[in-house]
Amino acid sequence: MHISAHLDVDVVAVETDDQLSVLIELTAPPAPATAGPRPPQTLEVVLDRSGSMRGARLEGAKTALIGLIDRLDPQDNFGLVAFDDRVELTVPAGKLTDKLAVKRAIAELQARGNTDLSAGYLRGLQEAKRVAGAGGARLLLVSDGHANAGVTDPEALGGVAAKAYADKVTSSTLGFGLGYDERLLSAIARGGVGNELFAEEADTASAQIAGEVEGLLSQTAQAASLQITLSPEVRAVQIVNDLPVTATGKTVLAELGAFYADETRKLLLVFDIPAIAALGLAQVATCEFTWVELPGLTQHTVTVPLHVNVVPGDQAAGRVPDPVVRTELVYLRVQEAKRRASRHLSAGASDAALGEIRRAQGAVTGALADAPDYLRADLDEEVSSLNYLAQQTERGMIARAAKYSSSDSSYKSRSRGRNLPPAAPDRTNEPPSGEPPTRGGN
Repeated sequence: MHISAHLDVDVVAVETDDQLSVLIELTAPPAPATAGPRPPQTLEVVLDRSGSMRGARLEGAKTALIGLIDRLDPQDNFGLVAFDDRVELTVPAGKLTDKLAVKRAIAELQARGNTDLSAGYLRGLQEAKRVAGAGGARLLLVSDGHANAGVTDPEALGGVAAKAYADKVTSSTLGFGLGYDERLLSAIARGGVGNELFAEEADTASAQIAGEVEGLLSQTAQAASLQITLSPEVRAVQIVNDLPVTATGKTVLAELGAFYADETRKLLLVFDIPAIAALGLAQVATCEFTWVELPGLTQHTVTVPLHVNVVPGDQAAGRVPDPVVRTELVYLRVQEAKRRASRHLSAGASDAALGEIRRAQGAVTGALADAPDYLRADLDEEVSSLNYLAQQTERGMIARAAKYSSSDSSYKSRSRGRNLPPAAPDRTNEPPSGEPPTRGGN
């Protein structure tokens, strides 16, 4: 893993409260140079088969699942749990030694019943844990409806997902259509350190499912984390990216999840520094990055100390903030605004959501003037994204705006910097001026 750190300013004023922003860039190891058998992978799919999935949605999901079976090898583990108001173990998790039988079981699925999402998810986790080896497992939950039976509290299921991640099971979610509960699926994906995906149409859902498999098969690092230990002089730190974070005293731990080959990801840290009394070089924090490299399952740890110069106030007054770090900070603050907008939309508060969107538009417009040329494309795309959200909200397309905002901000915040993004949301029944922008990678 290649790790670099960039400070927005390299000096702070003595005896003056200040903030310091640090951009961390991490690049995963490349794919192994020698072509050989890859390590076995484990994929568990939990599929909503409730009555609302009847027709194109279920058929599209089945087609995508049958297609991904061909991408997996016989030594890989695959399992499928289907749920409505009952849970069915359609394919017990295990080696793919009989692909034809697995495809037949998938093809025979029919829609029925209500939506007990928690029962399906919990059963899927049991199956994933049962067969996962040292490399862990990936679970993909696909649903199109609001959970109306079992556990329906997002915080509770997010906690379940976090516990499963501690047991090496990553949870991703795919919300299908406009009827699912984005708060619930977002909580599971966030707690499970996976992807939060959104598709309105069967073709897009198929692409999203295929993308999860491609990501699983191209991993070169797993179980990545960042531990920040603050120096006594530092009051607090915020990780601006939307990541699962645990804080204990002066130590903050963030889960980063898995990386695919050569993937570069960006993290933004903001340190709250109270007045430092002594001049000279001061250590702000120690960042400890830990990950497991594939295919050898070798654990690595790299420690990066962060320092800043404490200088007299007149010297600090002339400092020029780094435009790259400041642009990144604006970009990620905008993702925070979109998450807040999504929560407002989910609660039916469209005016509050539109206020968040408008303020975010102003922030992006203001950042464009000073942004480095190579970051302008990101900001231009963000302008398009926010314009789309504003249009959808103003037109009363609340469900679509809530889901797009949640999924888009999740991708851009948690996976910031990835150069193989998932498919963009569908352009369903929208004129060209109302189309969601296509996300691009760095």
